[in-house]
Amino acid sequence: MRTLALIVCAATVALSTSATAQDFVVNTGGETGAYHGQFCPALRDQIKKSGFNATCRTSAGSTENMQRVADDPAQLGYGQLDVLALKAREFGGASAFRRLRMDDVRECIFAVTNDKGLDSYGELAVRADELRFVLPPEQSGSAATFRFLQQIDPYGIGRAEKVLHAANTDEAIRIALNSEATVAVFVQFPDPDNPRFRLAREKDGHIIPVLDRKILDQKVDGVPVYFAQKTQVKNASWLSSGTKVVTACTPLVVFTGTTDASANETDWENHERMSQLLEGLRGDQLMPKAGLFSRVLRRTRELTATGAEKFVEISEQARAKAAPLFEKAREAARQAVEAGHDKPTAADTPLESSDPQPKEAPADQETPANPENSVGNR
Repeated sequence: MRTLALIVCAATVALSTSATAQDFVVNTGGETGAYHGQFCPALRDQIKKSGFNATCRTSAGSTENMQRVADDPAQLGYGQLDVLALKAREFGGASAFRRLRMDDVRECIFAVTNDKGLDSYGELAVRADELRFVLPPEQSGSAATFRFLQQIDPYGIGRAEKVLHAANTDEAIRIALNSEATVAVFVQFPDPDNPRFRLAREKDGHIIPVLDRKILDQKVDGVPVYFAQKTQVKNASWLSSGTKVVTACTPLVVFTGTTDASANETDWENHERMSQLLEGLRGDQLMPKAGLFSRVLRRTRELTATGAEKFVEISEQARAKAAPLFEKAREAARQAVEAGHDKPTAADTPLESSDPQPKEAPADQETPANPENSVGNR
């Protein structure tokens, strides 16, 4: 009898412990990526301090994280705000997700090519039908960002037809830098020590600012999806100054499911407690303590509206030169739809490239400068 009583007592304690120490799953990204290796450990520690358990689980990135949270709303995920804005409708709308954190940490869009004549996003938009775009895997956040750009710019980047997906971001960069009329587009934390930026420098790559009024005008629930930021992609050395690029950056978001999505009252009480805990933390409590992202924050700053406008004007100048051709493209598209076709071919809407020449300026000024866009060793 005594043995039986001890067993029952132990089981009761175990059940009690399990109930109070609910294990929350935090979906991240690749095993060597920043979500998994840098950010999630800090988030996991804060969840554990509240009396719960948490596990960081690798994934293919923002899109898969949304799918997992949609399947099990008690889970959490990291993601890019632009991807959430694009993909939410596939999971029942924005109400399917609850944004717990959206701090000042942002990932930035980079376009890399060996074509030094491409100086702005406007030129990418003008020449979209003749350029080849190489992206990371189809389920990656970078690929979703490109689709978002196509959606908001249908007569610019939306006209791109030659789009391929590489096995990973590094391969996408290599393909672009070893090919003609090819651009790699990817989303990355702007760390100069990242191997991807070193790869671009070694191959004399050219970084194009991905900045345009259409991009900066995007909002979700009144919150800007993109911010214009000056980012450092090459450290200064004894022989050369650091390299900075102005481009569009999207906030990093921590999200979960909505609390009314489950009938298990106890679990959702715990989920609500955990959610409120994370919402109430200071931003620095969820940041990696040292290393990569402390350096990134020091080297990256948001531009003022005036500073961003100077770069937006370069993109608009490229579009303006091709305005008559864009009108032809729109008219051809309209006629194609009326005729029962999906869209006009590239031959129906020929576009010429433009070549605006930004004025050079000192590196510390918020004005467009070609030297800041090149990542080749000088």
